[in-house]
Amino acid sequence: MDETTRAAHRVAEVGAQVSGHIARTGPVFGRASSSDGAVTVVTAPGAPPNEIRISPAALNMGADALGAEIVRVAERAAKDAAARMHRSLARLVDPATARALTEIGFPPGEPGDDDFGSTYLRGPR
Repeated sequence: MDETTRAAHRVAEVGAQVSGHIARTGPVFGRASSSDGAVTVVTAPGAPPNEIRISPAALNMGADALGAEIVRVAERAAKDAAARMHRSLARLVDPATARALTEIGFPPGEPGDDDFGSTYLRGPR
């Protein structure tokens, strides 16, 4: 078997493992909230926000400030989602593949290691 065929088999094997893992555990989401809880964002790794919750009090911030807060919190939720995905998939793949996750923008950081406290819907299983 040549190198290309071996690589294709390995990609198919990892793909099947990841699909099975997601089927068992469900999707990975990241979550972040502003320090006062006025804005909360939930997102999947590499995706736009699934949910944005804004408290009535946040509406007093003004459009520009509220928009900036939503973007800031969404960035933290995306970071949390990427870290959770990396940790979840790193259990299934070899170290080189885990490093590749980092290279394509899903670093292994600790989920919830932001200034908002615990920020997750569920951890990797």
